Amino acid sequence: MQEQNPRIVVAVATSYVEEQSDPREKRFVFAYTITIKNEGEMPARLMNRHWIITDANGKVQEVHGEGVVGEQPHLKPGQGFRYSSGAVLETPVGAMQGSYEMVADDGKRFDAPIAPFSLAMPGVVH
Repeated sequence: MQEQNPRIVVAVATSYVEEQSDPREKRFVFAYTITIKNEGEMPARLMNRHWIITDANGKVQEVHGEGVVGEQPHLKPGQGFRYSSGAVLETPVGAMQGSYEMVADDGKRFDAPIAPFSLAMPGVVH
């Protein structure tokens, strides 16, 4: 019998939030929308998140937490979950990456990686 493995795919869209940013105060606010989709054959629940946020000065913030936006979504095969959040950097350019700790319905724990993506104020990166 073939083993059923959950396959979680993560897509990211980012934007710069000008009205909340203050470059003179080294405050650059970014919003991001994450879409998590279960493309596997087994349901799985998102238990924890782990983010590594790096600014252009090399300052690293690590964020660990339970779930996302106060939820621990349970994704059936083919189902997706979308949420928006934000990050504040001291530089106009930065990057984020991380992973979601998932638990499949059969009790197996696994990490769904979140590939690095950049946060950039418009007109800064060419």
